[in-house]
Amino acid sequence: MSSDNLVRLPTPDEVEVARSSSRTLAKYANEDRVNLTINGRQGKDALILPGTVVDLLLNILSELSQGNAISVMPVHAELSTQEAANLLNVSRPHLVKLLESGEIEFKKVGTHRRILARDLLAYKARLDKARSAALDELAELSQLNDMGYE
Repeated sequence: MSSDNLVRLPTPDEVEVARSSSRTLAKYANEDRVNLTINGRQGKDALILPGTVVDLLLNILSELSQGNAISVMPVHAELSTQEAANLLNVSRPHLVKLLESGEIEFKKVGTHRRILARDLLAYKARLDKARSAALDELAELSQLNDMGYE
């Protein structure tokens, strides 16, 4: 992920187009592949999109339709500690502690630490799974102790 990438919020017109396109594309969300026709200034072309690409496009359109800027990165992208901290919504010093304790894999390039997006996402998935399990346990305990939660 390059720090010189320009983040731009979608215009109101782009938000509306994304909303409309998202509704149309959502009908094809569970397909293995989708045939798509593109009409533009350069002419008309037909594409075949794998289902994973359709899912990705739906996620992008969903974010844009809510007025959010988005960024797409490959899982092999190398992130700086600041970029990784931003993605986890933690401070850079906290992220460095996670790296040094072995919670997240990293490599050093000179004196700089670099984290693969794949490793950062794996850590986030482990963290999310642990949080979900803890919430499930709390809900179960609340029900067992008749605390009024259902």
